[in-house]
Amino acid sequence: MRSSRRSAVPASTTARSNGARSLWLAGLVAVLASLLMLSVTVGTREVAWADITAALFGKVDDIGQAAVAVRVPRTVLALLAGAALGLAGAIMQGVTRNPLADPGILGVNMGASLAVVIGVAWFDIASAEAYIWVAVLGAGCSAVFVYTIGSLGRGGATPLKLALAGAATSVAFSSMVIAVVLPRADIAGGIRSWQIGGVGGATFERILPVLPFLAVGFAISLLSARKLNSLALGDEMAAGLGERVAVARAVAALGAILLCGATTAICGPIGFLGLVVPHLCRLLVGVDHRWLLPFSAIAGACLLLAADVVGRVLARPAELDVGIVTALIGAPFFIWIVRRQRVREL
Repeated sequence: MRSSRRSAVPASTTARSNGARSLWLAGLVAVLASLLMLSVTVGTREVAWADITAALFGKVDDIGQAAVAVRVPRTVLALLAGAALGLAGAIMQGVTRNPLADPGILGVNMGASLAVVIGVAWFDIASAEAYIWVAVLGAGCSAVFVYTIGSLGRGGATPLKLALAGAATSVAFSSMVIAVVLPRADIAGGIRSWQIGGVGGATFERILPVLPFLAVGFAISLLSARKLNSLALGDEMAAGLGERVAVARAVAALGAILLCGATTAICGPIGFLGLVVPHLCRLLVGVDHRWLLPFSAIAGACLLLAADVVGRVLARPAELDVGIVTALIGAPFFIWIVRRQRVREL
């Protein structure tokens, strides 16, 4: 009797927990739907609902409809990029067991940026596919480099050592980007604008080549949820459960690298989103990656859409790129985590 009562308690607790998570998920999806509508309707030009409806059905007969037609691919790109960066941040924090892990802080985004800049300046790459492949390669090399540097010395790859290695690598790669661009006045303006990070000027022709990379990255990342739960128990415990630790970590990292590289290629480096989103989602759903990863993807899309809308409203009639808005949000959050959290491991 006692054993059956004990077994029933965890089951009921799990049911209540999953019910609460489902409610949070429904609320987050509702927020996402609202932000999608705001992103299409809000901008530097006021448009009527009739123009919005007409533009969504493909009409561009006047300026209002043309404005909405431009916002639609921008909204789609913000949705995809935000989901990719939010999910990549959760994956990186799970793989490294580092609460400070983020595609920007660990130097992954800047590695992708440096690779793209070198490709443009030295090899004259121009196609969207070339941009994406080069960015993914740069992101992967940067991730391996930072992890190797952070693993040196006593204690292996501790969260603090990884954060310091990533920060130093980001600064070094940023300086190298400037060194590569300075002699090339013909590409300097475009590179500087791209480096800020933004979704302005998006078109479906630019988005289509990146979709296969994002699809593979999303699939690999979401399928890694159970393995990340095992890794969270520690390498020895995960190995005792039959998990191949190195393979699990490498596969999950590959998903994050694909997401970061593809997003950076089309949007430029957007920082701090991958840091903020997973922490907020853990407050809602806990540390179970089966819930945390999809929540991080949806919340990342919400945050980037909101940042894009805020950037349009604050700087009217001009715009603030989302990279600036996310930095304004993320930098204080990063300082708070460093000061208030135990940054040893997750």
